Amino acid sequence: QVQLVESGGGLVQAGGSLRLSCAASGRIFGINTMAWYRQAPGKQRELVAAITSGGITNYADSVKGRFTISRDNAKNAVYLQMDSLEPEDTADYCCNADILSRYGWRNDYWGQGTQVTVSS
Repeated sequence: QVQLVESGGGLVQAGGSLRLSCAASGRIFGINTMAWYRQAPGKQRELVAAITSGGITNYADSVKGRFTISRDNAKNAVYLQMDSLEPEDTADYCCNADILSRYGWRNDYWGQGTQVTVSS
């Protein structure tokens, strides 16, 4: 059973930093793109950042220059360093991955989410 587990959320003041982690476990034969999404109350889920297995990154315009996505392929893990946090960054953050398992390639693996709250 493939699972994604996030950690690192919490409450921080505006201007502060947090680092989110997400690790994939289970019988995994390969991982392609890993990504972080977020969903604020009353809003649609949006892509925050993504990173390919080769290290190519993509960011939402709203977080460019403030957030950094990285990964450790040996650990099947992806990280999101969030600096200069703003109240508008408050949301539930989930990781997503495109994973090769015995079921083939699937990109519908999601973590349980971790809450990030930024106070003004």
